[in-house]
This record gives sequence, structure tokens and C-alpha cells, in this order.
Amino acid sequence: MIVIAGAVIGAIIGYRRAASRGGNAMDRAQYAAVHGIALALLGLFITLIIDRNF
Repeated sequence: MIVIAGAVIGAIIGYRRAASRGGNAMDRAQYAAVHGIALALLGLFITLIIDRNF
């Protein structure tokens, strides 16, 4: 669940960041994808840490 939330939140953050910098549709899609992947990986590590410790 944390992974999915991280991917969605990351995509929203990336899209908004590209839009604020004046990017076109392809820039917005790329920023959304990269930020989504990054936060999904962070969520994966958090999930693994939680599962191993509790």
C-alpha cells in the first residue's frame, strides 16, 4: 500500500514541478514517471524495513 501511495504522490509532485517550470506535455509525463518511480522505490524500502522489524 505504501508503494502505490508513493507512486501516485510522486507522479503528482513530478507533474506539478514540470508544469511550474513551463514544461510541455512530454516533460510533464517524464517528470511524473521519474518522481513516481523514485517514491515507489522509497516506499518499497520503507515497507521492507517495517516488515522485517515488526
